[in-house]
Amino acid sequence: MLDRKTSISKKFLNGIVTIGSLLACILAMYTRMPGMTLMGIAPNWLLIWLVAWSVNRPVFLTVMTGIALGMVQDGMTTVTDLNISPTHTLGLAIAGGLTSLLQKQRYIQEDFISIALIVFGMAVIVETMHAVQLTFMGAGIDNVWSLQQRIALSSAILSSLWSPAIYFPLSRWWRSLGTKDD
Repeated sequence: MLDRKTSISKKFLNGIVTIGSLLACILAMYTRMPGMTLMGIAPNWLLIWLVAWSVNRPVFLTVMTGIALGMVQDGMTTVTDLNISPTHTLGLAIAGGLTSLLQKQRYIQEDFISIALIVFGMAVIVETMHAVQLTFMGAGIDNVWSLQQRIALSSAILSSLWSPAIYFPLSRWWRSLGTKDD
């Protein structure tokens, strides 16, 4: 009986840590401290969290989590004056699924450099999906794609540089539990 209580308390504490880290990343989206922006672009904290969380998870679960995080980000960043606006769900769903697939294929190891490289690549994918949606909505293609280069590169650089700050504590926590489950 004691083992069961310990297991339940570990799962509960793991849920608190996981959700708490996600909430911290959501709140960090609005934080603009010196050294955290490059050309007015901040790190994509939700993407960093998604990559850190997706490394050892099933593909379906990571895609669903990417969709949910995209909806959260859309809810926090959508302009109310527009009838239609691009969504973050597509890019984050693709990023979560690809991150999970990369680990399943054993193309990566769990270290800081490979996580930073994955975050860099996924940030470019997320911003490119956003630009594709803007293009399909009728925005000026020359303006969208010239801005996309600046935004994607700035976001990718900053997100990959800040990714160890999220990945290291979470990875260490999940390893200490000895399980991959939430």
